[in-house]
Formats: sequence, structure tokens, C-alpha cells
Amino acid sequence: MAAPLSRRDKAPMRNANPIYLDNAATTRMHPSVFHAMGPYLLGNYFNPSSLYGPAQQEKMQLEKARAYLAGTINARPSEIRFTSGGSEADNAALKGIALANQEKGKHLIVSAVEHHAVLESAHWLERRGFEVTYLPVNAEGTVSPESLALALRPDTVLVSVMTANNEVGTVQPIKELAALAHEHNVPFHTDAVQAYAHTPLNVESLGVDALSVSAHKFHGPKGAGFLYCKRGLKTEPLISGGAQERGYRAGTENLAGIIGMAMAAELAFGAKGFEPTKAEAIFAMETASAHALTLRNQMQQFICTHIPNVQVNGSRKSSLPSILSVSFKGVSGEALLALLDQHGVCASAGSACASGSLEPSHVLIAMGVQPEWLRGTVRFSFSALTTEAEVEKACEILREAVQHLRTVSAQ
Repeated sequence: MAAPLSRRDKAPMRNANPIYLDNAATTRMHPSVFHAMGPYLLGNYFNPSSLYGPAQQEKMQLEKARAYLAGTINARPSEIRFTSGGSEADNAALKGIALANQEKGKHLIVSAVEHHAVLESAHWLERRGFEVTYLPVNAEGTVSPESLALALRPDTVLVSVMTANNEVGTVQPIKELAALAHEHNVPFHTDAVQAYAHTPLNVESLGVDALSVSAHKFHGPKGAGFLYCKRGLKTEPLISGGAQERGYRAGTENLAGIIGMAMAAELAFGAKGFEPTKAEAIFAMETASAHALTLRNQMQQFICTHIPNVQVNGSRKSSLPSILSVSFKGVSGEALLALLDQHGVCASAGSACASGSLEPSHVLIAMGVQPEWLRGTVRFSFSALTTEAEVEKACEILREAVQHLRTVSAQ
């Protein structure tokens, strides 16, 4: 019999205090979020769907969180459907909208640089008789309205283009793309997992019909997210069972996770009567974004000045402040990440959801990045908790690591 977890030997850590530069993969939960969740993991354990008093109190807190989160994107509370995260929200949007509208047609459009949750949902639909058009991007990873205009057809039932790319940070012209889709009466979905709480989002002004969010990307808990669906949008449920989420998403709600997600959003957006402490104030969206931009510029300037043969990937004009994608010529990205890890720096090659794959990044391939640059790409991503001192130290470690790997490969 295996020993209880509390009695097992703990796995050794290379570095008890790593320099964490992989915030696009996940963020550290804020202590205020943890404390907000606590009561709903212990004492307030009731099922919000039950009819007795304590359970109805839980239901009230659930709806309070729904109303607050809806307000952060200028939506109605009834338009928010809680999910287990961004991947479920993307699956629910693509499959749910496509299946519900297939009497009109079986054609949908997605960009070539989408997260795998969108791309794999599109492939799933292809195996069931749908036709998918994959929109190309330019060298900066941007989808052009002209390419969408050419792809739209009378039988198109959905367009899905992410708000901001998770690998290179490029922000798409969502308002223009959604307007084009609506000219053809086609619903528009956007994966806003990387963008939410990092840049302002207003579903009314953007004109989107569906939008995906995940809590752990903005210092909330894993296992919680939501899908915004505009009132009147036809969708089929992804999960069948009970009548939770007005019949669109069966299963007992993860109340602790939802409460934690709402608390994390309050740190980013503020709330009436919420007075953040000095430690909490750095997580306000504008403050955190400005801080991340400072760190990204600091690291980019160092790399471009002190490390030869590098290429920065993404848009120069429209990009998230928190993501920096760099290709190092003549270096294996996998070897570089391993060396950085040995010296206490956490980064990634791109999407954490595809980190186990040996295939080159589909995002960089779509952007036309040449093979000699592809294999040496690393993504650094920052948060309100990242310090300038950490970035400075990481830069020195990075310079030595690249120099070492190039020396070894030249022998």
C-alpha cells in the first residue's frame, strides 16, 4: 500500500525560489483569492442547486460572482456560463454554435494561429462533416480583414479568432473582424484567455457573440472559467445532465473556483466598496500591464543588445505587454529551456498545452518563421509578481546559456 501523501518523501526541488517567466502558461494564485475560496471548500460546502436555506445562500454567492464577472466585459449576467476553464469554453463555443446552426450550413472559419482548444475542436467538427477554412496570418501573426472577407460564404456558421495569441502576444483586430462576420449574419467567437484582465474587453463595442476566459491566467484558480454567449445566440450544450447554467452546462458548479475567479477579477478590475491593500494594488489591470511592459522592454533590449543572431516574434504595433517570444539562431530551444531550468529560470517554448509535442510551433510556421529560427524559440511571460531584479538576473543566465550552447554545437 502506498504511503499517505503527507508521509511520502517530497520530490527535491532544483531551486526553491525560481525566476518564474512563464505566466502565459499559468499564474501564481493571489493569497486573497485563496482566502476567498477557503470557506467554500470547508464550511460552505452546500450544493447551489439544492432548495434549502444554506444551499440557497451559496446560490446567491454564485449569482453575485456571475454578475460581477459579466460587468467586467459589459455583458448581462444571464450571458455568462461557468466552465472548467478556457479549453472547455472554446470547445463549448465551437461545437455548440456549429452544431446548433448546421441547418444553415457546415462551414466555419478559424485562424491558423489559434490555441489547440480551438483547432482541435475544428478538427473534431471536420470529422463530422464540417468544412473549416484556416485564415492565414502575416509575419507578425495578424489576421487581415481582407482574408476573412474572402473566406466568408453563405453556408458559414461561425468565425473564431483569438483576441491575443498565447505564443507571441499579437492582438488581433477583433472589432473589424466581428463586424465583417456580422455583415454575413455569422456569429463571431473569440478566445480571450490570454487577454482578459490584461487588456480592456467590452463585448458590446467589440461586437463579439461569444468569448472564452480562464481564471488561472490572471492569478485565479485552475479549473474555473467562463464562456460569454450573447443573448439569442443558438448553441447546443457540450455536457448533458442536470439543468445547471440554464441547461447549457450540466454538473454541480465549482463554487469555490468561481468565487476565486471573481476575487482575482476584482484585483484586476476593482469593485465598488473594494479597497485594495498596497500589496493588492499592483494587480490592477493598468498597473500590472504597465509593469509587464517595462519588464518586457527591459528583457528585449538586453537580448537584442547583448546576444547576437536573435529574432523577436510578434507584432510591433499591437501586442500584449506580458509576452516576449524570441528565436535564437543556432540553438535548440529544448536544450536552452533545460539549461535555464537548471539555473532556476522557468520559461517555455510556446503553448504549455503543446509543450509535450516535438512538432514545431504551428503559430510560428503560420507566421512564416524560417526553420533555422523555429527550433530555437523561447517564450518569456511576465506578471505583476515579476521583478526587475529577476529579469536582470534571468538575462545574464540567458546570455551565458546561449553562448554555452552555441559553443558546444560548434565543436
